[in-house]
Amino acid sequence: MKGASAKRGKKAFPIKHWSHSSLMAFLRNPLAWYKRYVENIRDTPSNPSAVIGRAAHTALQHFYGGIGKEGAVALGLEYLRNVADFEVNFGKAKSRRAQKEKRMHMERDYLQAVSFYLARAPKHKVVGVEVVATAEVKGLALPIKAVSDLVVESRIQKGALDIVDHKFVDTFSKGRGQKTLFVMQAIFNYYTVKKKYGKEVRRFIVQECKKKKNADGSSQMRRYIIDFADVTDEFEVFHRLINDATTEIGRKRLYLPNPSDMFEGENSFDIYRLGLVDESANDSGL
Repeated sequence: MKGASAKRGKKAFPIKHWSHSSLMAFLRNPLAWYKRYVENIRDTPSNPSAVIGRAAHTALQHFYGGIGKEGAVALGLEYLRNVADFEVNFGKAKSRRAQKEKRMHMERDYLQAVSFYLARAPKHKVVGVEVVATAEVKGLALPIKAVSDLVVESRIQKGALDIVDHKFVDTFSKGRGQKTLFVMQAIFNYYTVKKKYGKEVRRFIVQECKKKKNADGSSQMRRYIIDFADVTDEFEVFHRLINDATTEIGRKRLYLPNPSDMFEGENSFDIYRLGLVDESANDSGL
């Protein structure tokens, strides 16, 4: 396989930009990252939870775009039903009957999750929905790219913007490790939204919706707010991490699998076992 190169100055890189998902993939499993983001081969099936999450995002995209709740839910359900069976990792559900039952279960979970969100949908003065933007950042050799679920007028700083990110989860996030993931994602969105709109960006708001109903009747919704005024040190770490990752992909190297990766470990090891990344990949400036 031959990886495409993106040139910036005299330096050749195998990708045109970094995104939060590509950076996390590279840190978790470099060989799976190479397959997906360099060769652009995306044949690894998604787990049902991910498909449900994308369907729910589709519903909210239309809801905040101005479509009524009923119509938005229907469009999300249409997305879910249009995902082909080969794109879903059904796990132990191997027979057609078992997979059909799994599909029905996925639809029930989707309808329940999106109904929880829309029952108490946060109100915003929406500036943009599903905002895709790329930004060149001083000090970084590669541009960065991000998709923001919602860009809204900030409620705490006049003239500034907030970014809202929707997550449909099995359990609410907690702990410092999760905070680090949120902050790294937030900075990607900060730079790209600031570039696109030319305005100050104040906060990154993670709006979590728990898909399973709480037995104690407590709220299915939880917010996690990152105020960019409070995470100045994390920007330095972000720049260092991006630059270190860029240095890694810019040098000649071997891409090794990570069998312990719970999502793509087996797939990446199969690629390695079969030798599907040939010597040309390691001689192309990677």
